[in-house]
Amino acid sequence: MKLERGYHFHLGLFGITPLLNVLLLVLVFYVLGSKFTLTPGVQVSLPATSFALGTQRNAEIVTITGGPIPAIYHRDREVTMDELLANLSENKAVDKWIIIKADAGTPSGRVTAVADEALRRSYSVILAGDIPKK
Repeated sequence: MKLERGYHFHLGLFGITPLLNVLLLVLVFYVLGSKFTLTPGVQVSLPATSFALGTQRNAEIVTITGGPIPAIYHRDREVTMDELLANLSENKAVDKWIIIKADAGTPSGRVTAVADEALRRSYSVILAGDIPKK
């Protein structure tokens, strides 16, 4: 005796079912995710201190790489020391800031030279990153 199923599955349903499952999950995450982005986070207020620096507007950022031949980057391009000094001299703003980012392998003399020249041009200097040691 040969038994047959009473209901035959259509093969097209096997391709549509995962698609409907993914669309339903995307819809659920979209609906619930929008509520999470509107929920406020934890408010943090730092203690008052005279040593904290606020946001520096229009700060010049100088990156000095380490290695056998250290390179200086300013305004997203590699510059020589003379070009950097010319660029720093062009800034006529009253409140001038420079942020110097140096890699760990950068010679300390190079960082000191850039910081000294920036100070001579009335910049306030912020040293960031791995400050090289002698």
